[in-house]
Amino acid sequence: MNVPFLIAKRYFFSRKKRNIISIISNIAMIGVAVGSMALIIVLSVFNGLEDLIREIYSSFDPDLKVSAAEGKSFETDTEFMNRIRRMPGVAVVSEVIEDNALLRYNDRQMVVKLKGVSENFFQQNEIDSAVVEGHNQLTVNNTYYALVGRGVQYQLSIRPSNQFVPLQFLYPRNVKFNPLNPEASFNSQSVLAGGVFAIERQYDESYVFVPLNFAEELLEYGSRRTSLEIKVEDGYNIENVQQSLQQLLGERFNVQNSDEQHTSLLRAVKVEKLFVFITFAFILLIASLNIFFSLSMLVIDKKKDIAILASMGATAKTISNIFLFEGALVAFIGATYGLTLGMLVCNLQQTYGLVSMGMATSVIDSYPVKMEVEDFVFTGVAIIVITLLVSIRPARKAAAMSVTENI
Repeated sequence: MNVPFLIAKRYFFSRKKRNIISIISNIAMIGVAVGSMALIIVLSVFNGLEDLIREIYSSFDPDLKVSAAEGKSFETDTEFMNRIRRMPGVAVVSEVIEDNALLRYNDRQMVVKLKGVSENFFQQNEIDSAVVEGHNQLTVNNTYYALVGRGVQYQLSIRPSNQFVPLQFLYPRNVKFNPLNPEASFNSQSVLAGGVFAIERQYDESYVFVPLNFAEELLEYGSRRTSLEIKVEDGYNIENVQQSLQQLLGERFNVQNSDEQHTSLLRAVKVEKLFVFITFAFILLIASLNIFFSLSMLVIDKKKDIAILASMGATAKTISNIFLFEGALVAFIGATYGLTLGMLVCNLQQTYGLVSMGMATSVIDSYPVKMEVEDFVFTGVAIIVITLLVSIRPARKAAAMSVTENI
């Protein structure tokens, strides 16, 4: 039988008239409950945002992306491509040429990200499902078409239905600039707008897709490519295929999975989540100071009980544990209520979308939330540590109390 716990429970659930000690204990319990609830909700929102980022970019990003470790392009040939295609787990390999170019339409112009892709590009992503106007076919009956982002369309007032006004792309040639004939310093090619896509603002406002041959001629890349985008065959582990490709290609190439293609963005979310956790942990610490005050006052209020227990043979450790358990009860009950309420709020947000993001988005209207077991564990550990920190001092004070002076 755990005597210290039984005594602590008797003190906590005492039916005596409410006094200042019980009021402070209840305030401490409420503070822990509110703090733990808020922490779970905020951490779940960050988890949801992380998944939202992956969902947004999943329609644009390949499973694996091969790029040059140095420079922005690399040479390819038939043997090189066949080595990659024969790799177990590789289903589709798309060749990509991507660079900045000047786009003109009627009397307007802007710099865009020109992305030339091979014919099998749309076999490994969901961009075709993001087409909001026109079609996603880049080559029809030997005629080239461009797929432009919705932001680019708005900026230049592009109308895919107008087949009489083409998009004109300009790219600087690798020749000495001639001030007498500046146009000779640029390659220029025209293509019709075939469709408009809407994925995410970052892409919609800058990207234009064109056939690989069109980009190759305009940018004068020849057999060079800026990247290879690879779809992993069903049933294969992406990380295993990634490691195999990296070993095959060597240190001259980077082989990145979807998360690694957006390392900085995902790292920023994780860092913000960490700082939020630390901030709310300090808030929990401040709320738990009420446990310290209530235990200190309880030690004074129960000094005769302490003296009697000591005279009956209770050790200093036993007396100390009574007040440690008392603080633990306050924190445990508060944390239980807080974590339960936090889980309930997150479930309601997932089901009904109570809190809107307050902006138009094609992906989601309300704040995304995702509960993870690790968040509950870390929150529980934080509460345990904080409770021990604020309970040790009053517990030691009770254990050191004189028997003869208080009996």
